[in-house]
Amino acid sequence: MAIVNSIFTWLMKKRIHQIELFMKYPHDVQQEWFHTLIDSAENTEWGKMYDYKSILTPQQFQERVPIQNYDTLKPYVERMLAGEQNILWPSDIKWFAKSSGTTSDRSKFIPVSQESLEECHFKGGKDMLSIYCNNRPDNQMFTGKGLVLGGSHQVNQLNEDCFYGDLSAVLIKNLPIWAEFYRTPDMSIALMDNYEIKMDRMAEATIHENVTSISGVPTWTIVLAKKVLELTGKSNLLEVWPNLEVYIHGAVNFAPYREQFKQLIPSNDMYYLETYNASEGFFGIQDQDDSDEMLLMLDYGIFYEFIPMENIGDENPKALLLGEVELHKNYAIVISTNGGLWRYMIGDTIQFTSLAPYRIKITGRTKHFINAFGEEVIIDNAEQALTKACLATGAEIKDYTAGPIYFEGEKAGGHEWIIEFDKQPNDFEKFIDVMDNTLREVNSDYDAKRFKDMALCRPTVHNAPANTFYNWLKAKDKLGGQHKVPRLANERKYIDDILEMMSASAA
Repeated sequence: MAIVNSIFTWLMKKRIHQIELFMKYPHDVQQEWFHTLIDSAENTEWGKMYDYKSILTPQQFQERVPIQNYDTLKPYVERMLAGEQNILWPSDIKWFAKSSGTTSDRSKFIPVSQESLEECHFKGGKDMLSIYCNNRPDNQMFTGKGLVLGGSHQVNQLNEDCFYGDLSAVLIKNLPIWAEFYRTPDMSIALMDNYEIKMDRMAEATIHENVTSISGVPTWTIVLAKKVLELTGKSNLLEVWPNLEVYIHGAVNFAPYREQFKQLIPSNDMYYLETYNASEGFFGIQDQDDSDEMLLMLDYGIFYEFIPMENIGDENPKALLLGEVELHKNYAIVISTNGGLWRYMIGDTIQFTSLAPYRIKITGRTKHFINAFGEEVIIDNAEQALTKACLATGAEIKDYTAGPIYFEGEKAGGHEWIIEFDKQPNDFEKFIDVMDNTLREVNSDYDAKRFKDMALCRPTVHNAPANTFYNWLKAKDKLGGQHKVPRLANERKYIDDILEMMSASAA
């Protein structure tokens, strides 16, 4: 296995030179991809509608094609789901990634072309390993297996030619045979729908394997880790898998989970690698081991644009090209891809932390914020505040959500939080104060509204019983996969729903 590991590591490191190339010439690479995408789609129905043949520059593209979202593209996607081809992209689309993103009832079916599989998703997976091998040349990752917490949906057949499942299921179904050899558990368990049974089966199937890497969302990884420790009677994961060396994560901010992982994997040598991979594409990889910023991957068949957050509500918001962005400003990402998404706003917001090369951090969602009083609290603010409050009180958070408390008579408004702890704070009131004060430090609008409680009062925080969010998701039939608890909402739908459930359980 050591020889195989050396060969794999060498192969993975070869790609680093190409990564360095787009880091050095980012605008040239993006221009090249822009022309490739436009040329490829000029004879599709969409390309003819917007006369792609006559588009020569990104500026013409921006003037001609309006910003899209899932609702505007949905009629075209539905025809593709029925088997029609050459609508948004020229090659046959047979796969669709089913995504809900949040707990909303509407499912999105994102077209996944062969090109986006090969040139985006799989390339991103390989690059992630290349970067890791480059940063840790003495790694032994390929001497064992990778534990992958896959999606919760089997691939389903829509018709003779069309299949759908959540992204991880689609990727697993399309992986080359050799990749399956390095993965655990096997496909029959990895793609199980019932997450409660699945966690038990995963634990049972993996405790006797030589696991060297784990990939998955932090919340579900912790659930699995606890099952493994319960089953084996061990006190940490290194006693079960002594050769575990890297944890690859994404989808949610890792900061609130870091302390729990240090306890589960008590090793200073453990490598944590964040990726930014969505149903719509693979966008970023943490390329430095001493920073959690992610390198924006520019040669994956994606052309990027960025809408400043203050312009999001405009009828036809102006989008900036890569060369026009500024540091530390909030932007909504707009993508055009080799899967047929055109000027598509994916709903995530990011900030650039570096412009040479282009590195980013995810700051939240275009719809997940609280701005009931002009305070503009985004997920990034919330995560910073919670991380600091946890450090100050020895707490560990499992899940949370927050929303506004509206003005009532003479009473000021406020924010209401429901927080479920894995480890209770040693001083609950201090936890609230540190969280509140940190929000004031990192967000001047929030601070202004909190001045003498004039517009915003001190936050109301509910200490939720164990498994509150798990039971809520389960009641909504939203366990696992792409389903996540909405962190922040500008209305009270989620807060009221969960409080009602907590009240019923306590009665």
